[in-house]
Amino acid sequence: MRRLSPLGFRRNLLRPTDSDRTDRVTYIELFFDLIFVFALTQLSRYLYENQSPLGALESAVLVLAVWWVWVYTTWVTNWLDPARLPVRGVVISLALVGLVMGTSIYESFGDRGLAFAVAYVVLQLGRTAFMVLAVARHDRVLHRQFVSMLVWLSAASVLWIVGALLPLGLRLPLWLAALGIEYLSASRGFRVPDSDAHAGGLSGAHIAERSALFIIIALGESFLVTGFAFVGQESSVAGVIGVLIAFVTVVAMWWLYFDHGERAGSRAIETAERPGRIARLAYTYAHAVLIAGVVLTSVAAKEVLEHPDDAMKLSTAITVVGGPLLYLVGLLLFRHVVARERMLSHLVGAGLMVAAFFAAPLVSPLALGGLVTAVLVGVASAETIVRLRRGTVDREAG
Repeated sequence: MRRLSPLGFRRNLLRPTDSDRTDRVTYIELFFDLIFVFALTQLSRYLYENQSPLGALESAVLVLAVWWVWVYTTWVTNWLDPARLPVRGVVISLALVGLVMGTSIYESFGDRGLAFAVAYVVLQLGRTAFMVLAVARHDRVLHRQFVSMLVWLSAASVLWIVGALLPLGLRLPLWLAALGIEYLSASRGFRVPDSDAHAGGLSGAHIAERSALFIIIALGESFLVTGFAFVGQESSVAGVIGVLIAFVTVVAMWWLYFDHGERAGSRAIETAERPGRIARLAYTYAHAVLIAGVVLTSVAAKEVLEHPDDAMKLSTAITVVGGPLLYLVGLLLFRHVVARERMLSHLVGAGLMVAAFFAAPLVSPLALGGLVTAVLVGVASAETIVRLRRGTVDREAG
């Protein structure tokens, strides 16, 4: 058996496995999440101001980067105990760097590209290096996995920094390549043969709750964008209707995620033979689609409020339909991974949204928003009716 590394913290910073701290989401983790409220508003702002194919691609890079920072930190605090002072100090430091990243998002493809890239790299490498030192003396398998992760993230970091330093035209392809390295290496377990061996130590309840809380943050950000857009204009009937549509849309999104399916993920991880695979697919990748859908939906709400009766533009139709459609696709992927469910109501809803997109030239942005919201409400209602008829009441939900 290989000896443990002589480097690293002597004190064991891993979460205890036999106490109430094993699965608990701590206040310092929630404090860290506050930074992402601002980051999400900046993502929405950027996408609203750059509604073009290029802007959509740049926004996708930013959404995936922000999500990657958050989900990697969640994995680290799933293993490390935030009640320990060194862990708490690192989380606070990461929050500060995350604030720098958030303030740079809107100009990340402009004058603040280097600030964004440096903040992102510091977050990724700093957190991972701390994890390497934290487990070096206490968990050989986990130590090997994070050393491998550090190597891959270091390779990607070069592209992030170089992309920020070179002419603007090269920034997007280099940052796309950097994200590709990070996402693809993670999907392969960072090429560690027994990388899933320690996955049994994962807390499914913790990962599920943390991800659910981030969904709540994203939905709350949608309320912020809608509210600021409404108070910034004169009161009108169209404006009031637009706010109601935005509100019902967010309620339907909340219902679709939290009514019954949210707890299926934690149960799936706890009982799976390969929990690491489920955690990666369901909470790393499927949830990235969910968050992208919520961000795009908040942009759509602002678009509808600003131009309720204007002639329909292609970018408006894509935004209004695309957000809820992405959200449904993310839910389909999530439920398939954690429970092998084939959600007929979600498939029908996605088909109706595609039909609404092709009918968009015939209606106003406000009317299209109403149609898409009606579809979401219908999908949520259908799933709840099916659940009640089957008697599958989750008493812990809600």
